[in-house]
Amino acid sequence: MKTAILIDGGFFIRRYKYINGFESSDTAEIMAKNIVAYCFKHIHKINNYRLRYNLPPTELYRIFYYDAEPFDGDSKNPISGKSISFKNTDLYKFRHALFTELKKQRKIALRLGFLKNSSKEWQIKSRHTKSLLEGKINISDLKFDDIELPLKQKGVDMKVGLDIATLSFKNQVNQIILIAGDSDFVPVAKFARREGVDFILDPMLNPVDPTLLEHIDGLMTIKNMTKKEDILPKEI
Repeated sequence: MKTAILIDGGFFIRRYKYINGFESSDTAEIMAKNIVAYCFKHIHKINNYRLRYNLPPTELYRIFYYDAEPFDGDSKNPISGKSISFKNTDLYKFRHALFTELKKQRKIALRLGFLKNSSKEWQIKSRHTKSLLEGKINISDLKFDDIELPLKQKGVDMKVGLDIATLSFKNQVNQIILIAGDSDFVPVAKFARREGVDFILDPMLNPVDPTLLEHIDGLMTIKNMTKKEDILPKEI
């Protein structure tokens, strides 16, 4: 039996701090190693479960990590009037370093899309919308860090879908673990199950969209990276 683990990188990084044993201050090198360790703990947990029922163990086929290359363009903040080179931001440097470190890890396949800003216009961060509409604050009250340049991922979801379809149709794996929280993956989850693949979702303690929940075979999250967890029959 073989298991492939597919990771929505942006989602994993957002949920990283909620897993016991991971710290939001971890360096790119530590995070890259923790990503692999997290996946191997999935395999260990599955094999403990299978051993309990005298089933043959599974082995890790590959870890597929999906994300977008960090945006490296330039733009001017309309409030501060200062030009920003995104290539010099901490976010760019961290993501670039993380991809470099992931390439050094065993069993990792990087699948990178790109970020794009079509309008080149800045927008007010969503957390201020209600206050503005209720008149609690005015446009003149906004500071330079209350706005953002909206960037959209391109090509990432397509790569996830193609890999799930290929792994399933070519019988390369018996099981797929998807670490994500996006219901956009419902069509490929349904396809994988029709091809006989055991499809497991890891939402990393995030609430699961009901439209995704009904099209998977099970839930599995590694809640604690510092100790051995109990294995529940209904939640592998």
